[in-house]
Amino acid sequence: MELNGITVAYDDTGEGDGKEPGTLVLVHGHPFDRTMWEPQLRAFGDRLRVVAADLRGYGGTSVVPGRTPLEVFARDTAALLDRLGVRRATLCGLSMGGQIVLEFHRLFPERVAGLVLADTFAQGETPRGRQERNDRADALLREGMSGYAHSVLDSMIAPATVREQPETAAHVLRMMLGAPPEGAAAALRGRAERPDYTAMLPRIAVPTLVVVGSEDVFTPVADARFLHERIPGATLAVVEGAGHMPNLERPAEFDRALAGLLDAVAAADVTNL
Repeated sequence: MELNGITVAYDDTGEGDGKEPGTLVLVHGHPFDRTMWEPQLRAFGDRLRVVAADLRGYGGTSVVPGRTPLEVFARDTAALLDRLGVRRATLCGLSMGGQIVLEFHRLFPERVAGLVLADTFAQGETPRGRQERNDRADALLREGMSGYAHSVLDSMIAPATVREQPETAAHVLRMMLGAPPEGAAAALRGRAERPDYTAMLPRIAVPTLVVVGSEDVFTPVADARFLHERIPGATLAVVEGAGHMPNLERPAEFDRALAGLLDAVAAADVTNL
């Protein structure tokens, strides 16, 4: 689909079977693509409409070199929903995807029925972090994805997952190796300028799930607790044994928590009729 000057690749399960209202939008992290959501597309695609797109610079979506701020990703998501005729949705984002979801809420709060913030954090970038992200972007452009992907595999997912679920490890590695360096670098440069969403958290007024892998080294449980303590009525789910990608490492546990959030969204929609 053509929108905002790019071609977007996406999955859309359609309207579902009518048992549950609403649309679920799945926003992937860095440096992945929409295939990271395959378990959730299978689990929820026959219950409600599920949309999962490749972000600009990733997967089958156009690569735009330079710098891609979170606002651009959020506006791309809104434009896709416009084209699909979706006015309001539950948004679920992991890692960078969680920050995109927060930015979407900042820009379009009236379009958010529920939030899932997975393995992510709300604080703004630090000067040191800004330098590290720009340095990593330079390295990806210079060296490609291979060295980076192999070096972080057992941080992206728990070491036990690497040993015990070789198919999951292969999927995660394949996504990272397939990420276009120009797109990944542009996202890193955009995140280096990431704003602080902390002040917005108490104003989130929709059902919210904060979920994190117990072994996540990138966004540890303390980051999830920070979100949980500041978002009114939020639910916290810690997925034991999972690293930074609990939706792939422990899909049954992740999906159980997500199903509870979707039930809360459906109940809130009925209450607000």
